Amino acid sequence: MDVVDGHPSGRLARVSAAEHALFVYGTLQFPEVLRELLGRCPDLAPAELPGWRAAELPGRVYPGLVPDGRATVRGVLLSGLSAGEWAVLDAFEDDEYDLRTVFFDGVSVDTGAPESQRPRPGNSQGGVFVGPGAVWTYVWTADATSVEWRAEAFAAEHLSAFAVRCAGWRRTLDPTGCDS
Repeated sequence: MDVVDGHPSGRLARVSAAEHALFVYGTLQFPEVLRELLGRCPDLAPAELPGWRAAELPGRVYPGLVPDGRATVRGVLLSGLSAGEWAVLDAFEDDEYDLRTVFFDGVSVDTGAPESQRPRPGNSQGGVFVGPGAVWTYVWTADATSVEWRAEAFAAEHLSAFAVRCAGWRRTLDPTGCDS
């Protein structure tokens, strides 16, 4: 995490961990990946974002969020992230992503169903309401394909190996820089 005079800088300078949610639409919507990166799975609330799509990226198994007025991307809102967890996720995202705000009309989720019947990924807690207002997301800024990335295909073909890669990446971070 970039820190100047004890405060976050770079992409995280505008984020207040306690107040802001993060919309994720790719690999970070999977509890297996979050557990490897953060050591836990934060609260997840299924959400949709109109005007955007998750695009396949050349030579990569993860997507990039790109504007598309005819599309709606499905993902989840992560809430309850600590400053250290924001820092880990920000370090995980490469430089071709830009952290930006997007606006939701509001998302209401009833997660009272048994875990086996919840949408995957699902929230581990009771009902959640987020919005209306701004949330943060990582927008792709480089070339993307016209093909939509599919979470189901990623889960079937790449999730296990990707989670192992995430665990290895996480071990390379300086824990003193990420646990604040």
